Amino acid sequence: MGKGGGCVLSKKRMPPSVSDDPPNEDTDIPVPLLDTAIPEAGDLNSPSKLRIFIVFYSMYGHVEILARRIKSGVDSVDGVEGVLFRIPETMPPEVLEQMKVPQKADDVPVMSEAAELVEADGLLFGFPTRYGSMAAQMKAFFDSTGQLWREQKLAGVPAGFFVSTGTQGGGQETTAWTAITQLAHHGMLYVPIGYTFGAGMFKMDSIRGGSPYGAGVFSGDGTREPSETELALAEHQGKYMAAIVKRFGRPRTLEP
Repeated sequence: MGKGGGCVLSKKRMPPSVSDDPPNEDTDIPVPLLDTAIPEAGDLNSPSKLRIFIVFYSMYGHVEILARRIKSGVDSVDGVEGVLFRIPETMPPEVLEQMKVPQKADDVPVMSEAAELVEADGLLFGFPTRYGSMAAQMKAFFDSTGQLWREQKLAGVPAGFFVSTGTQGGGQETTAWTAITQLAHHGMLYVPIGYTFGAGMFKMDSIRGGSPYGAGVFSGDGTREPSETELALAEHQGKYMAAIVKRFGRPRTLEP
């Protein structure tokens, strides 16, 4: 691989926060953004909380578990709240039954109209992978946002992703990469989590989904439950996104 083409850190120029010693949770990892002072947003012209819509598709429940933990993280930040939405299912009920897809909890509303997205101050989209990119159900939902795209109604809105894959090579990163095009065309501001989770991003002692692009879970054959580390990363993403949205404040209407 050519110079600069890999992701391995050069030993000649180590970042200040990296050493040859194993990461120490208390000292060796950069302090995440959430532990620093969060600048207050300007006049929001409203006493209501900023809202982050957590919009997801979950077939067997893994993405939904992450979504609920992300909401806990968002809700823990003062002045911000998370709102859960499912997207519409596109597969026939009889097919879902044959695939033994479980019934969905009825406490999460379906976002039947993509126009509802404009009411959010921030957006987090969650979906399982299909051959390294988003599931068709989520792609169909994005395809329904044409009018929002024409009017650039979502321009400037912070947005991010969280995913589920069946295997370690199944697309924890590529699923986010290929989804970024949706945000770019809408002019949304992609917010990855980077390595702000601290030492938890460097642990190698157990299987862990998630990447600098967002939280993630390995579902295996469908029976594996998310680990506590995967859930903690999801909660961190919620907190991190809430901090970013709080910095931006309420999106302003963009004039042509």
